[in-house]
Amino acid sequence: MRRYLLCTVLFFTMISCVVNRTVVAKPILFDAEREQLTLEYMRDRYGLETSSSAIDPKMIVLHWTVIPTMEESYKAFYEAKLPNWRPDLENVSGLNVSSQFLIDQDGTIYQLLPETTMARHVIGLNHCAIGVENVGGGEGLPLTRKQLKSNVWLVKYLKEKYDIDYVIGHYEYTNFEGHELWLEKDSAYRTVKTDPGEHFMKKVRKATRKLEFKLVPEK
Repeated sequence: MRRYLLCTVLFFTMISCVVNRTVVAKPILFDAEREQLTLEYMRDRYGLETSSSAIDPKMIVLHWTVIPTMEESYKAFYEAKLPNWRPDLENVSGLNVSSQFLIDQDGTIYQLLPETTMARHVIGLNHCAIGVENVGGGEGLPLTRKQLKSNVWLVKYLKEKYDIDYVIGHYEYTNFEGHELWLEKDSAYRTVKTDPGEHFMKKVRKATRKLEFKLVPEK
């Protein structure tokens, strides 16, 4: 009986932690300039003539920043235009990279943009994708267990709100070339990605398998 009560207490404690998890609002700059750059990106990259930067989310893309701190990661996304240290992307668009969410190494979830406002974080799919960036990553600063738990919680939370079909790692984005969701017009515009790592994605998929997301297309 005592063991049963202990298990019951632990169970409801875990449920409470999930239910009470909070998302901290920490908006990046989304002024008239960023709005205009976003609309130009949608027009030039995707052929979408629209007066709104709103998206209809169909997928979640998980990333890592390879930047060691939350403050530096946030700073990298904050401005509307690409900073000087990203000249490789400037010929494509002056719109700065960003995402809707940023998760710190301690698991804190920050919301940078509204979920249905387009962010530039994945080639070909920004028009339908919610981006989740994780501070750190790579060999020097691996993603943490707390970040994993927050990613799993956020994926479940977003699935409840939107008709999400796919959850993918950034490294899987080129699998969607030729898919109905793929809109990038320039066949030469591709970058090689490894984030957030295959091992991390396997854990996320295992924890969210009951949501029955669609399989990533094979190349």
